[in-house]
Amino acid sequence: MKQKIKQILGHYHNKKINDKDLIPSAVLVPLFYAQGEYHLLFTERSGVLNFHQGQACFPGGIRQPSDASLVTAALREAEEEIGLVREDIEILGELDDAITVTSGCVISPFVAFIPHPYPFNINHDEVEQIFSIPLSALMDKKNFRQEYMTINGEPFPVYFYEYQGYIVWGATAYIVKQFIELLQQQGL
Repeated sequence: MKQKIKQILGHYHNKKINDKDLIPSAVLVPLFYAQGEYHLLFTERSGVLNFHQGQACFPGGIRQPSDASLVTAALREAEEEIGLVREDIEILGELDDAITVTSGCVISPFVAFIPHPYPFNINHDEVEQIFSIPLSALMDKKNFRQEYMTINGEPFPVYFYEYQGYIVWGATAYIVKQFIELLQQQGL
């Protein structure tokens, strides 16, 4: 399945958002195989951060001037946040950019295969905990819901995935939904 996902993403033409008012950032969408199925790895953001405290997200952050590319930014942030060493990561491809309304970022998500088990080293200044959700649970419609919020007078869909007490929502859920739909369109 990993090779099939890499093939799907290799042929996918992701949509980029070029808006100079948005801050370029990137995340890894870590995928691993355990207990007979594939999972996505999430982090729960620390409560002391300026934005999105306590929210489920993917490892990543703002692109720094020293980052050669957005994927480099995602790799650097994953290592800083959870000790995921770039040599252990296989980038499978890139999804469509997503926007965070509250922090004004445009996020470039990179799907990456990681080994399991892994000796994570959590930076508790940035991450409260890590957790995973099986792809099968994310594909199960009973774990998904959609609501609408009004932004600048316009209705805007907000997605939620709930699984075993974890709630993934907002831009992270948008990225998950896009990934799941892409896999399902290809019969996975």
